[in-house]
Amino acid sequence: MSEFKASSFSDEFGSSGPDIVGLTTFTSPYYFVPPSGSTTERPSSPPPGMLRFNTDIGRLEVWRNDHWATILGESPNLGNHLVTNSAGGTGTRAVWGGGYSPGSVNIMDYVSVPTLGNAQDFGNLGVASYSFSACGSATRGLFSGYAPTGANIYVITFASTGDAIDSGADLSAGRAYSNALSNSTRGVIFGGSISPSNTNIIDYVTIASLSNAQDFGDLVAARSQVKGCASPVRGLMMGGQQPGLTNIEYITISTTGNAQDYGDLSSGRGQGGCVSSATRGVHMGGTPAAAPAAILNTIEFVTIATTGNTQDFGDLSRTNSRDGGAACSSTRGVFGGGDPNASPYPKTNSIDFITIATTGNSSDFGDLTDARNHVNACSNGHGGL
Repeated sequence: MSEFKASSFSDEFGSSGPDIVGLTTFTSPYYFVPPSGSTTERPSSPPPGMLRFNTDIGRLEVWRNDHWATILGESPNLGNHLVTNSAGGTGTRAVWGGGYSPGSVNIMDYVSVPTLGNAQDFGNLGVASYSFSACGSATRGLFSGYAPTGANIYVITFASTGDAIDSGADLSAGRAYSNALSNSTRGVIFGGSISPSNTNIIDYVTIASLSNAQDFGDLVAARSQVKGCASPVRGLMMGGQQPGLTNIEYITISTTGNAQDYGDLSSGRGQGGCVSSATRGVHMGGTPAAAPAAILNTIEFVTIATTGNTQDFGDLSRTNSRDGGAACSSTRGVFGGGDPNASPYPKTNSIDFITIATTGNSSDFGDLTDARNHVNACSNGHGGL
């Protein structure tokens, strides 16, 4: 075994450092620079605990022996975390887009998920419509697929406020009532309605460098109003309307291929909401079939890396949650908007929250800027990042 020796070190000021011979522990009061590179340049067989800087997403990541986990820091320009209100807090930002109020709206509003309080105006979507799909990376949010057959993909930057921008990229087919999930690099849009029937399409896009969506594969069952969430490795698609499906399906986000059966919800439903940490997926609310079916306030969860049926988490604090929008940080889920699925369909602006790692009923977070249903949401700190 040869001896390791390194010499002629210097710091940023040109001062010389010690020679290193044999086994050496390095400490510094200043900094160290880890290896860096793009997502495609990740090592093929890294040791557990390897740390690197991903230049595609601008964040540190660590190899957890089965996937790269992004190390999340404070989101920039999101205000003072000591101020207890949804616009002034730092950390993960959730943005709701579009909806029906009555009539289609192009509004977006946002909260800082770690805080409590009412939502604030973010800007306008590129089109007044409803039933958008929504997903996000650590920096960008995507809204796409809207009533009746929208194919445009609109982009926001979470750290700022302002109107969404038409990316110029489109879904493979325009559709309404689709949904989406994402990891740090890829957004996956699935299901939806292309009149007069539902579709099993799964598309994907690279969030940082948008071009037209590409074919990922197919859902097991064609369905609309299905909800999704993700870990950094795996995406789950829960429920849907065909009507009232129990199916949970899963994909591996970094690959392509058809979805596979995961398990079932406790009962068939669509038009609910999904949130996740890196390990747990949570489904909230929904309706079992077309009106005048009752709203479910059930909250259920699964462990994403396994397969199987959902377990009871608790209950939503309200039963007017049909077609609200859900988003999350890695620890907290928020669910805003909806209606009671009964004439005259009064819209709500209520936002509930849960703590993903525990179980229990939801609590009041605050209010959206406008009462509406058929709304969706995304965030820059969810469990898929």
